[in-house]
Amino acid sequence: VQLVESGGGLVQAGGSLRLSCSVSGTLVGAKTMAWYRQAPGKQRELVASITNSANTNYADFVKGRFTVARLYLKNTLYLQMNSLKPEDTGAYYCNVRFIAGPIGEYWGQGTQVTVSS
Repeated sequence: VQLVESGGGLVQAGGSLRLSCSVSGTLVGAKTMAWYRQAPGKQRELVASITNSANTNYADFVKGRFTVARLYLKNTLYLQMNSLKPEDTGAYYCNVRFIAGPIGEYWGQGTQVTVSS
């Protein structure tokens, strides 16, 4: 299983970005898909997740601003980020957790998001 993120970049505060995560192979057996982020000098933290039942979960610091979605036909996970703040700066990672098939947890290489003030 390979995960490839894209869509990061430099944006001004208040702007928007949409991150994409393309997953090789099938998503059958995937229990959850999620986005994490890691700022310099800080631990990686959960941003948003979505289950195979389409239940979503958001960190308090992104509620109302970010939206997670997945498109199984394209094996792709998205993160729409609106009203970006400088504190949203960091590397964003895609994560998929399988409970069947290729059981385990898989990570992408990350995509950098930089929000200028």
